[in-house]
Amino acid sequence: MSKNDLPMTIQVMKQAIRQRIITDRERLTAAERTCLSNAISERITNLSTYRTANTVLAYMSFGAEFSTDQWAQQALRDDKCLLLPKVNRATKKLDIYRVTNLQHDLAPGQWGIREPLAERCAKMDALQEVDFILLPGVAFGRNGARLGYGGGFYDKLLARIKAENESCRPALIAGAFAIQLVEDIPQEATDHKVEWVVTENETIQCIADMHISR
Repeated sequence: MSKNDLPMTIQVMKQAIRQRIITDRERLTAAERTCLSNAISERITNLSTYRTANTVLAYMSFGAEFSTDQWAQQALRDDKCLLLPKVNRATKKLDIYRVTNLQHDLAPGQWGIREPLAERCAKMDALQEVDFILLPGVAFGRNGARLGYGGGFYDKLLARIKAENESCRPALIAGAFAIQLVEDIPQEATDHKVEWVVTENETIQCIADMHISR
């Protein structure tokens, strides 16, 4: 295999994992997803990195993803500064806005994902104050490997946050159903790993390669 073949091989492998996990995830009933999502949300709010965070960056789930609604509502009740992304079609990057009301500040955007309304929310250009980031993804490894949807939006965002302030190291967390845990997720140089993967069954500290069941 030549070096030129390697990137394409990684992409093929990633896409195969995406298709398999998305199919498995969609087999869950709405009631099952709600129950599992509630358990995941509770575990995330029990993390010390969440409890001590002032500014949290999250996302609004869609489709058969782990539902972030309950968690985002809890963040607001806990007086966190809640930031959510909006796809900028011109730059093909994520713009970040502060949201204070999930009912009034959001509307379906690209791909039907709920996004902040620019006319209602304050845009945050400097992200040095972000303490905690909840990242979406299709699959995750116990070593922190993250497989997204292929757009690279969050890897670009994380690179931007790091470039703005080398000392800014927000905690990187993923909430996912246990069926989304995968071994040997192929990684590229631009991929960012998460520090914690939280499922309905366990809280996995990836850096230390250990898991804590509460």
